[in-house]
Amino acid sequence: MLHFEDFPVGEVATFGDKLVTEQEIVAFARDWDPQPFHLDAEAAENSQIGELIASGWHTGAMLMRMMCDAYVLDSAGEGSPGIDEMRWLKPVRPGDRLHARRTNLSARVLTSRPHIGVVAVQFDVFNQHGETVLTVKSAGFFRRREFAP
Repeated sequence: MLHFEDFPVGEVATFGDKLVTEQEIVAFARDWDPQPFHLDAEAAENSQIGELIASGWHTGAMLMRMMCDAYVLDSAGEGSPGIDEMRWLKPVRPGDRLHARRTNLSARVLTSRPHIGVVAVQFDVFNQHGETVLTVKSAGFFRRREFAP
């Protein structure tokens, strides 16, 4: 079980291996971002990008799943105060294979709740060509080990 102390400032961790399929792109878009360039390859040909691409929100959701699989579900996580910044830098296409990097930027114990620490991080998501497709700056709450049950 990972605790606050297991996320030292400056640590860099890589994780994830997600193959993006056309079916997933369309299914996510149908439910959450039904713009034509996310829903239909033919309609996407007439868009600014010229081809079917994943919603940026879908890319963020795929990052969240990779995070859960890599460490969140094995941590003493207590949620998050939110996202400070999210940038969609390159389109994600069917057939792309994504992986991520987490860099721990800062960490502090909450004065109001000393059993909890907050870790500020930057996530970078890359495609199979090493191109950055998404960056996210956010923070996570984690229980401190000395207060673990």
